[in-house]
Amino acid sequence: MTLPPGLLITAPASGTGKTTVMLGLLRALADDGLTVQPFKSGPDYIDPAFHRAAAGRASFNLDSWAMAPDLLSTIAAQAEGADIAVAEGSMGLYDGVATQGLTGFGSSAETAKRMGWPVVLVLDVGGQAQSAAATALGFRAYDPDLPFAGVILNRVASPRHERLIRRGMEQAGLPVLGVLPRRGDLALPERHLGLIQAVEHPDLDAAIAGYATFLRDHVDLATIRSAAGATEQPAPGTLPGPPAQRIALAQDAAFSFTYPHLLEGWHAAGAQILPFSPLADEAPDPDADLVWLPGGYPELHAGRLAAASQFLIGLKAHAETRPVHGECGGYMALGDVLIDKDGTRHAMAGLLGLVTSYERRKFHLGYRRAILEAPMPGLAPGTALRGHEFHYSTILDQPDAPLAQVFDADGTPVPETGSRRGHVTGTFFHLIAGETK
Repeated sequence: MTLPPGLLITAPASGTGKTTVMLGLLRALADDGLTVQPFKSGPDYIDPAFHRAAAGRASFNLDSWAMAPDLLSTIAAQAEGADIAVAEGSMGLYDGVATQGLTGFGSSAETAKRMGWPVVLVLDVGGQAQSAAATALGFRAYDPDLPFAGVILNRVASPRHERLIRRGMEQAGLPVLGVLPRRGDLALPERHLGLIQAVEHPDLDAAIAGYATFLRDHVDLATIRSAAGATEQPAPGTLPGPPAQRIALAQDAAFSFTYPHLLEGWHAAGAQILPFSPLADEAPDPDADLVWLPGGYPELHAGRLAAASQFLIGLKAHAETRPVHGECGGYMALGDVLIDKDGTRHAMAGLLGLVTSYERRKFHLGYRRAILEAPMPGLAPGTALRGHEFHYSTILDQPDAPLAQVFDADGTPVPETGSRRGHVTGTFFHLIAGETK
């Protein structure tokens, strides 16, 4: 197997314009006739859908905290047949957790080093001149073994501003791969969890086309392409298998977050994915072996979900004899009540006793390690899992038996243990992978 060369787009911190650069670069390279394989470093639920819209090819997460070496290699192999791989980092280049996971601490730098991909550092240079070079130099020098392609300067105010910054970069010996003028219309819409979902963007294709034009006008695409480094060749492996043969999967604006490598693994193993939309009041396929409700934004659609009688009837009928599982937003929808940000109570499926509130907001963010105390679809008690939790809801009542012992990345127990009742299970963490011995 021969994999294409790759790059990783990164930044000193979130909010620098990294995603805009990533989407514009993906589309510009695709418009040049290249087959581009996108990736996301770290546990992000939203960006891969934007990547797919930009590149026309499914994007996959690579996570050095949650994934074993063979799984990382197998996911990297999804780039087979592409001309170039482009990954987007999470947070800042070196940001991770304190305690090492299956292969690392979860930083984008670890992904770049493992895959052999030079990093392109996107710098927001607003309010800086020559000092921007000191920032970039620090990021290059912090790990001398990390391949470094150069910098893209973002939000440059004027030609004079550009000259001053370039002078600093030349003194530091740092290649400038592009200079992006400040433009307020390039920001992607956001909400409390970050970007809105790709399916919610009012005109996503036009927006990405605009980013591509902007990148093409201000970035040296040829130099960026030539800076791509050879990708580490993967060892043979398989993606995680399906939890059932026929899986009814909720898919709409309320339920959309499932890791792409899991879906790819389910398909590759021959499972049938049977999509349905609770928001359209569609019931799950009555012949499904399993109903899976992914994460998403049920709190934004709670009234419609509460009124979706055919969905609720079909879901409850399935749960009488066969398994149902929900992750985060899906977990909340399986519960008794969801209280929205205005304090309105919405009756959910009632298959679990969970009561959650967005009126009492509390931020939950981080990696999770779970040891199952009871089975969940496709997994036996005692199985150790790796996942990630990211939501703002508060548990007001969780009367059912816990599904798992759950810990954060440093091994500290967390109270969001998941729930089980009959054939129904749910977790606040999104499953990434099982631990391998």
